Amino acid sequence: MRSIAFADFLIGLGILFVLEGLMFAASPNWMRKAMKSAIATPDNILRAVGIGSAVAGLILIWVMRRPV
Repeated sequence: MRSIAFADFLIGLGILFVLEGLMFAASPNWMRKAMKSAIATPDNILRAVGIGSAVAGLILIWVMRRPV
């Protein structure tokens, strides 16, 4: 039997794949430009954006999962 946390993880991963796939399908040229832009962005900026996104995601999960 899978744990609820693992099931939530798989659901989140599935949503990530769906959104990424839709972005590539809807606008491959824009995605190509975004990837080129990411390559040109300094590591410290990418790291800060990544950490900020991870923290925002954790806060969102915590807000939605905390008991009322």
